[in-house]
Amino acid sequence: MKRTFTAETPLQKGNKVNIAGWVQTRRDHGKIVFIDVRDMKGVVQVVCTNELAKELRPEWVVEIEGTVKERPDAMKNPAIETGGIEIAAEKITVFSKAKTLPFAIDTDGYEIGEEHRLKYRYLDLRRPRLKRNLILRNRVTQLIREFMLEEEFVEIETPILTKSTPEGARDFVVPSRMYPGTFYALPQSPQQYKQLLQIAGFERYFQIARCFRDEDPRADRQPEFTQLDLEMSFVEQEDILDLTERLYVSLVKTVFPEKKIQQVPFPRIPYKEAMKKWKSDKPDIRKNKNDPNELAFAFIVDFPMFEWKEKEKRWDAVHHPFTKIRNPRPTSPGQSPGGRAKSEIRKENAKDLLAQQYDLVLNGFEIGGGSIRETDPEILETVFEIMGHTKEETREKFGHLLEAFEYGVPPHGGNAPGIDRFIAVVLNEPSIREVIAFPKTGDSRDLMMNSPSEIAPTQLKELHLRNDAKP
Repeated sequence: MKRTFTAETPLQKGNKVNIAGWVQTRRDHGKIVFIDVRDMKGVVQVVCTNELAKELRPEWVVEIEGTVKERPDAMKNPAIETGGIEIAAEKITVFSKAKTLPFAIDTDGYEIGEEHRLKYRYLDLRRPRLKRNLILRNRVTQLIREFMLEEEFVEIETPILTKSTPEGARDFVVPSRMYPGTFYALPQSPQQYKQLLQIAGFERYFQIARCFRDEDPRADRQPEFTQLDLEMSFVEQEDILDLTERLYVSLVKTVFPEKKIQQVPFPRIPYKEAMKKWKSDKPDIRKNKNDPNELAFAFIVDFPMFEWKEKEKRWDAVHHPFTKIRNPRPTSPGQSPGGRAKSEIRKENAKDLLAQQYDLVLNGFEIGGGSIRETDPEILETVFEIMGHTKEETREKFGHLLEAFEYGVPPHGGNAPGIDRFIAVVLNEPSIREVIAFPKTGDSRDLMMNSPSEIAPTQLKELHLRNDAKP
């Protein structure tokens, strides 16, 4: 007999059905036993004899054949979709027995130590709250794709094994067995690839991208995360901000209709104003911070191009070196500012240079950022010189991109909103780990898989590596 999901059983009154799932609860009433069976779509009550259900225990995986019957009025439960019916069991098949769970899964789970939950994440994910979070996450990514395709973007995957470059955080590196002594790097973002795609003529690119950063431990940071990565040709800053705004307004209205966006269009707040008024470049501008359904989006613009690294005694890019430096002089009304000339970009005035960079913030959290890109190889070499790199080093690390710019490059820019952070903020979750299926701990460990872990000596030998950390 074909399986019927629990949510579909109210449509089968009087019919025989076959359901399958987990025993959620068992309630004994003498000769009659009530059990609740849970599957991916809901829960339904099953009535059976004591003899038929005598061995059943919570979290056992079962298949039940029976007839769908309407419950007596006094026993109906309007709080659930299947509350008006029950299944009179005729046959029960046990697929798998279960040990007693290490913690309760019928609560929100906040009261349980997170390390304990992450060790048994496959059980923690049975929790209704986490199941809801991941289902909503799926809906968000589905709608992002629909929106981007409607806007005539092309979804293109870019490599995971790539080249280590001196920008942003530390790279995760992967040794090459075939080329001893050399390494791939996992991408911190698809930054260079998406710019190369603009040179290739794919004027509107996007992907739901996995990104990897080997950063120092922080409470709410993950070594791997997911972002919407997009790039557009022949655009100005305001074009990208407008597209981003329309996307998030659409997501909130469709997936989270109970939420209220405080202001549309989203405010454009200069970096200096944000730091002066809120002392933060990701200000929480909600008028009522006690309202869990209030969403205050804003774009932070006009960031400094460079920041001084006192420990290293050098300038570094606030966003990344490929950001176009903003021309402070006014342009035509409604247009984004143009770029600086090469002669105006010097180490002596690095502290005064502004970038065509923008961040999207929500309720005090940065949920994305992007920029208009610099495409002049000479200006890029100057930027890297200000950051302390020689022309030879720049050519060694980024020669492939600088060479590509010599074959006809359109003006372009992009954005990279984080999917994990957005969903966590909208759902009022305390951490992005609550909206990721299998997250790492705050110190980058996977307690369920016990990683990172050592590899076998034979693997080390194949890779021409040795483990100096091992005593």
